[in-house]
Amino acid sequence: MPLRRVLLWVAALAVLAMVFAAYLRPQLMRDMADFLWSCF
Repeated sequence: MPLRRVLLWVAALAVLAMVFAAYLRPQLMRDMADFLWSCF
């Protein structure tokens, strides 16, 4: 497989893992939202 395709798979799996973690720990999403809003 080309390197670009492997990187796309890794990125897709990382996004899925973050969504799964967000469902397991809803507090994590609130912390991330607070962090994002603190930038503005």
